[in-house]
Amino acid sequence: MESLTETQWDITISGTGIPQSLLALALSRSGKKVLHVDKNSVYGGPDAALSLQEAEEWVSTVNQETLHLPFENASIFAPTVSESQPRLSSSRSYTLSLSPQLIYSRSQLVPTLVSSKVYRQLEFQAVGSWWVYNAASDGAKSLYKVPSSREDVFADDIISMKSKRTLMRFLRHLQNQLKQEAQEGKGSVVEDEDLAKPFSEYLTSKFQVPPELYDPLSSLSLTQVAPQATAAKYAVPRLQRHLASIGMFGPGFGSVLVKWGGGSEISQVGCRALAVGGGVYVLNSGVESLKHAEQTGENSRIQLQLSSGETVTTKYVVGSSWDLPAQADGPCDYDRVSRSISIVSSSLDGLFPVTAEGGPIPAGAVVVFPSGSPGLTDESPPVYISVHSSETAECPLGQSVLYGSVNIPGQQGQSLIADAVDKLLKSSSGPDAQVLWSLRYTQLGRAVGCDTSPANNVLGNVIRFPPPSLDLAFDDSIIDLVKDAWTIIMGDDASPEHFMKFEDRESYDDEE
Repeated sequence: MESLTETQWDITISGTGIPQSLLALALSRSGKKVLHVDKNSVYGGPDAALSLQEAEEWVSTVNQETLHLPFENASIFAPTVSESQPRLSSSRSYTLSLSPQLIYSRSQLVPTLVSSKVYRQLEFQAVGSWWVYNAASDGAKSLYKVPSSREDVFADDIISMKSKRTLMRFLRHLQNQLKQEAQEGKGSVVEDEDLAKPFSEYLTSKFQVPPELYDPLSSLSLTQVAPQATAAKYAVPRLQRHLASIGMFGPGFGSVLVKWGGGSEISQVGCRALAVGGGVYVLNSGVESLKHAEQTGENSRIQLQLSSGETVTTKYVVGSSWDLPAQADGPCDYDRVSRSISIVSSSLDGLFPVTAEGGPIPAGAVVVFPSGSPGLTDESPPVYISVHSSETAECPLGQSVLYGSVNIPGQQGQSLIADAVDKLLKSSSGPDAQVLWSLRYTQLGRAVGCDTSPANNVLGNVIRFPPPSLDLAFDDSIIDLVKDAWTIIMGDDASPEHFMKFEDRESYDDEE
């Protein structure tokens, strides 16, 4: 076999994050010579899933200021516990995702995974209820289950009948818009001049929705800013996505997560497909420098210096801002959000009710601490806690994992998340539940709510993916970015209708 240096590579992909791994999947049947490298020791890049020991090593790596990473200010909090208290299990009993994301049933990712035949290698689990912390009460009933369907609205025993009628009128409006768009083949939202208003004003002026419903509706949009700062044009399409997704994969839920580590599993599926197709993988070896064709004097070939010490030449090189030598940032400034991963000593079963008759037991739930909650001002962004049960295989039986996020970086954001975790445990599990271990960090990415459509930065034959979205749901623009990169690389052989559409490598029967 030729060495890396001797091989004339067609494409070199740097980094194994989701965009790069989906591109690897798209190229897995192309017959091209593909080299896929990553400076990290694990797959997934910013979407990696870590054991406890790997998390400790990751913290040390993040805090080395010489490295170019989409994370900063990482630390681990591990409280001292007595022998009689619950303890952590072994390191490998945990698979903790750095960037947990909801995947809506209507996401472009789903048909992509199906048409490329890799969906069989993934196990999807339901995300069930949305909960909002009720600032007006404390104790066992301080978490309010958000009604997210017509059936939920009718069954709710907290919303007044007048508010229910108003809410149903608003939900019918959203559903009628979806039908009209499906018939006319238009974009994500039917033209509506009222969408320029703040979401709270839109709800009141157009539908007379009472303020008591602002927080539940905002939570379903996954907005990361206060309601009065959330534009209707941002929130309404997301509410439509939520409603339209319910029932696609099963009764009572509209979004899923991927077992065994979320986005990391998707990355590894894409990488495995390329490896089967003849691609070559090298971990612990990133791209330290590159010289364009005009610098190398070679015919349309780029020279790459790898951190392993090897020099390779390639026609195309593709990577994110974090996996290629730094250059000026794109049109969107980086935003910073606080994230935390907490392992707790309770299964929190009460947060995972079956959401519809015949539906599955969910493995995920979303808890929102809205603006105006204790510790949060009316102008503060909400705090989100994504709760994963042990069914996700991310933690042992009897424990659960809480993924916290707030659009405030640094110590202030971490304090808000820690306070929210404490309130959640007291509200849903009682005083005995406690945090056993916590990873805290700041994540960098595309500004939350940035209106600029993301686009690849293409210079010569170097294709840079834009900074990742900090959205709490999978960013569908990734599919378009990967398709654009694939189209450039494939050139005249690119046929849009064939993108990510493969036949089975092996025959499967229905039982399999």
